Amino acid sequence: MSSGDDEKGLGRIMGERAAYASDPAQSRGRLHDPGSSPTRSEFQRDRDRIIHSTAFRRLQHKTQVFLHHEGQHFRTRLTHTLEVSQMARSIARALALDEDLAEAVALAHDLGHTPFGHAGERVLNDKLAEWGGFDHNMQAIRVVTRLENRYAEHDGLNLTWETLEGILKHNGPLTDRAGRALRPDHPLPPGLDDIPASADLMTWTHASLEAQAAAIADDIAYNSHDIDDALRAGLIRIGDLTEVPLVGPFVREVLARWPDIERSRQAHEVQRRLITAQIEDVIAESSRAIAQVGPQSADDVRFARRTLIRFSPPVAEAERGLKRFLFEHVYRSDEVMGPVRRSQTVVSMLFDHYMVTGAMPGAWGEAARNAADRGARARIVADFIAGMTDPYALEQHGRLFDAGSQLG
Repeated sequence: MSSGDDEKGLGRIMGERAAYASDPAQSRGRLHDPGSSPTRSEFQRDRDRIIHSTAFRRLQHKTQVFLHHEGQHFRTRLTHTLEVSQMARSIARALALDEDLAEAVALAHDLGHTPFGHAGERVLNDKLAEWGGFDHNMQAIRVVTRLENRYAEHDGLNLTWETLEGILKHNGPLTDRAGRALRPDHPLPPGLDDIPASADLMTWTHASLEAQAAAIADDIAYNSHDIDDALRAGLIRIGDLTEVPLVGPFVREVLARWPDIERSRQAHEVQRRLITAQIEDVIAESSRAIAQVGPQSADDVRFARRTLIRFSPPVAEAERGLKRFLFEHVYRSDEVMGPVRRSQTVVSMLFDHYMVTGAMPGAWGEAARNAADRGARARIVADFIAGMTDPYALEQHGRLFDAGSQLG
């Protein structure tokens, strides 16, 4: 490495940002001006507001893949979020992006998830089908703009435009320039045209590179820790992975080098290699994509018409193969789907009960009973249920229906 490379690397470590990175000093701002901070950038303030929110703490008791009651060492939605955050920062640092914005988006990206993971989301989506359905990314926006009410002067967390944009669009544009859905089979989530923000969130453009880093970190975390949890649960054995795309070469290497060590150590050696390989591939491929487009500002990234933080084509294909394996052998296994089906019954019964009675605690019940119409009441009920942790949902189900709410 040349001395110039040394200096460039040191600059990145010390916080130097590239021209295409988001600059907190040039933020489009917040809906409500809180004044400047002498010690933190605007994106650091967003990160801190998210970490101190009630919704963030609740992630500790929300399902990732394996339901909360099944074991204390499986990932929860919180531990998943922390892993995504760490990976997003690593990618952002290597690409000279704003690490704090990448972290803020990563920390907030799952705040809209329901109890019992995607199982709860499917139920709420069905229940709200008449009124636009339920989408966890849009629910995260509702959480940070409307439902987290901690501040004296406003509802929500009053995050910057850039963080809101990242939460909403980290998986890509939602509409075309005319505001139409990009895919006929994927309708727009309700409330898209009514998000409290300091400026239009431009649903037709890509998000910042920091948000894209958070999105791909989410994929990397899923790929890696779902294998680890599936091995812990006994759904698969490490030998089952030798021919699986992306992970297979690392399994063969570890088994050949350490054939006699504990399975847990073998699994960890595979996992760390898998994470490292994916992150290094993303950094290399993204560097090429950025150089090819040549953005000179964060807005150049938004209008680039393609995702710039991405896997290389061979790794992207292998990653899809790994996901197919996980869906077949883990996510759709009887051991996972049995509790999932029972958890869906819990959420469905709670929703129907609250819709009829409005008997939710405090302001929730009052708002539901005074709702203008059934659609407004349904959205309030969905907001209440989506904010539940797994244990709280089970507790309420047992209390309301005199049932022993056990999912196992």
